[in-house]
Amino acid sequence: MHGTGVPLLTPFDDEGDLREDDLRELVAWVEDRGVDFIVPCGSNSEAELMSVEERNRVTEIVADEATVPVLAGTGHPGLRETLRQTNLAAEAGADAALVITPFYFGHDDATLANYYRTVAEESPVPVYLYSVPVFTDVVLSPEVVGELADHDNIAGMKDSSGNLTRLQRERARTEDADFDLLVGSGNIFAAGLDAGADGGVLALANVAPERASEIYRLQQGGHGAQARQLNARLVELNRAITAEYGVPGAKAVMQARGAPAGAPRRPHRPVSDEVRDELAELAQAAEQ
Repeated sequence: MHGTGVPLLTPFDDEGDLREDDLRELVAWVEDRGVDFIVPCGSNSEAELMSVEERNRVTEIVADEATVPVLAGTGHPGLRETLRQTNLAAEAGADAALVITPFYFGHDDATLANYYRTVAEESPVPVYLYSVPVFTDVVLSPEVVGELADHDNIAGMKDSSGNLTRLQRERARTEDADFDLLVGSGNIFAAGLDAGADGGVLALANVAPERASEIYRLQQGGHGAQARQLNARLVELNRAITAEYGVPGAKAVMQARGAPAGAPRRPHRPVSDEVRDELAELAQAAEQ
């Protein structure tokens, strides 16, 4: 998985049911705007608000519609559920599995390493580590990442810590392995690419897939300064759809752009009209 990946939003109706036709349309919408791979059932997809069966159905639809690689989120707090979800994703046609760190209970480094080795050994598709401490309060150490990078069926990692130093330390420990290091924070996408990352999985790629993809193309084309300048222009939009207003904010921006993003699932609530206007202005500014 190289380039710009999108942790695809999941369109629900006002009752919280999946809008399958809208999901199919959404896959085409982001592909037409330049993303390199699609990640269904990630954090921005509201995966933790879906059942195993619902997540599987989302993955089936995305895998059926996509013409780019599919990296399906399959992680749960427990091993058994993760293995079940990962096998289902493989059967649905996903190319690889993105497995979040086990959360709720605390685990030491040895336990986390053992968990990922077990998942990788049982998984029929390549496994990508997923560290998102803002949601899980779990951090994969660079030492554990380096250790796991040598496993034949662990293909990479999404680091959503937003910590550039940690990303650099992970790259230093995996540079000799066949291991895709993916930036998970839109604020440091260009800087992460400069540090040796292979791409990113960005909430920003939902609302501004053209711009997120352009950052990658500029950096790969040797125009690092332009990539960083473009990234800087997108920081306020990225902050608004992540730390400030989250998934409901991202869906509001996509709706303003004509994408069938649907409603957020409860306990999320739609943003206010005032916030919607604020987000529309940020999205418009990002296009200039």
